[in-house]
Amino acid sequence: MFDWIQQLADWLVYDVLHLDPGNNLSEALNFFLYDSAKILILLFIVIFFMGIINSYFPIDRVKSYLSRNKLYGLEYLMASLFGVVTPFCSCSSVPLFIGFVRGGIPLGVTFAFLITSPLVNEVAIGLFVGLFGVKTTIIYVVSGVLLGTISGVILQKLKLELLLTPWVKEVIATAQREQDIFNEERQTLSQRLPVIWKEVKTILRGVVPYVIVGIAIGGLMHGYIPEGFFEKHMAKDNLLAVPIATLLAIPMYSNAAGILPVVQVLVAKGIPLGTAIAFMMAVVGLSLPEAMLLKKVMTVKLIATFFGVVALCIIISGYLFNVIL
Repeated sequence: MFDWIQQLADWLVYDVLHLDPGNNLSEALNFFLYDSAKILILLFIVIFFMGIINSYFPIDRVKSYLSRNKLYGLEYLMASLFGVVTPFCSCSSVPLFIGFVRGGIPLGVTFAFLITSPLVNEVAIGLFVGLFGVKTTIIYVVSGVLLGTISGVILQKLKLELLLTPWVKEVIATAQREQDIFNEERQTLSQRLPVIWKEVKTILRGVVPYVIVGIAIGGLMHGYIPEGFFEKHMAKDNLLAVPIATLLAIPMYSNAAGILPVVQVLVAKGIPLGTAIAFMMAVVGLSLPEAMLLKKVMTVKLIATFFGVVALCIIISGYLFNVIL
């Protein structure tokens, strides 16, 4: 789908700037150009369509339904499963996260989606089957869904709504006011579009600087991490390899498809599969660029709590993977 962006990035870096393929600067710049263009396009598409959906979304009814009905945790599982079928990386999942919050979905349920969406999708599943076999893939998919579900439940119990930023609270309030107007006047989609477009521009202006800074950091990490760095710190004889792998992965940024070949190389070099998968989960689900983008919608305390809970669950999953596999 985005091959043309990669070709454009290659042309700019190698043909226009005449940088040599394989050196640190060209790798970092290529990564930055490709991911910036891809994520900004995804951001626009997702925010625009979520704006249309939210203009019709019965916010009051959803809040009322969730407050009156006990779903016994199924709402978290459903959000995680929805994350499986949405092929987004961690940064491009954030607009949907905002859309869910605007729509009155509980924060923990929204977190369940945000965690699972980048971890498990059809591309990652297909690659996983080819690289590691069906059994490992099933275990990975189930653990990814459970990771999102359990983390969402824990985060909901912590009652973190007050730690959303004033900006996102205003976005939520604006969404409620706009929907009241839409419903009262029974506006058609064409009548709603100017308001939706205005909201799209507001959200884009708010999040794009964070996206650019985050991807720039990810590009530097991608291009300048020395060869053999991870093998040195994640050896199988190190009992702390899983938490170390998780912590080393957080500053990095990639999607599941991009990091899986790296995982294969790590496993081939003797790193336990569970440790390598914990590393992959942290790269995909807990990246520094994602934290930069979330800074617009969450306070630092909320981001730290979110990362801490998910990192702990990833570490436990890594140890369990090593035992099972």
